[in-house]
Amino acid sequence: MVLTKKQARLLMVKKGFLDMLPLNLAVLPWGILCGSLAIQRDFSAFEAILMPLIVFAGSAQLVAIELIANNASLATILFTTFIISSRHFLYGLALRDKLKVLPTPWRYGLGFLLTDELFALSGHSKAFVGQLRLVYALVAGGSFYLFWLLWNVTGVIAGSYLPDLTHLGLDFAIAVTFIALVIPTIINLPILVTVIVAGLLSVLFKLMAFELDLVAAALIAMYCGYLTERFQQKYSAASSDGHNGDTRQILKDK
Repeated sequence: MVLTKKQARLLMVKKGFLDMLPLNLAVLPWGILCGSLAIQRDFSAFEAILMPLIVFAGSAQLVAIELIANNASLATILFTTFIISSRHFLYGLALRDKLKVLPTPWRYGLGFLLTDELFALSGHSKAFVGQLRLVYALVAGGSFYLFWLLWNVTGVIAGSYLPDLTHLGLDFAIAVTFIALVIPTIINLPILVTVIVAGLLSVLFKLMAFELDLVAAALIAMYCGYLTERFQQKYSAASSDGHNGDTRQILKDK
């Protein structure tokens, strides 16, 4: 069956929405936590809604809300949120070659919507290539943005009328969401080593009260993954040379 352009686009709209739907629902507790925390820290309802509307970054929102509530300096707020969100720089580098050929509105739009969740759905080699895949990415990222805003608004309303919701353990949703994003990407030994080292070091540094615990754990884990990949390549090359040498010796003996 041959689809028309309109039918193909509608199919990609449906697929993008449905593929992102589990993650849209998974961040419900996280969004409610962000919205209610802002209200509990004396933000106005307008300010609390403006945060997800413009910032659109859960971890950065939570940290920024706490820093602002504690009267931290602007430099501290900017530096801390920059460090927390620095992983998006790596996302941008990974997708740069695919997005740089797009018109400016597409680049800016997809750049704004490029969250951890959308990047997790962009692992295919042909992601963001072609009009239909761009529609898929736009719908997937756009639906996540709308749901994130909806959950934040729900948190703002709940925080205005209910007791403090920050003690309900909703922040556990953050860990669950990232675990769900990471597990499917473990497809080889270097990635497995990276994940294990990052998990162990993040806990260790947290217990040591090391301020840059997550950043340090991530950098060390990536280096360990890199070393593992290099070791695999050298081992494969050595094995290949040894196999070729045995083959040449057998031919020589004959």
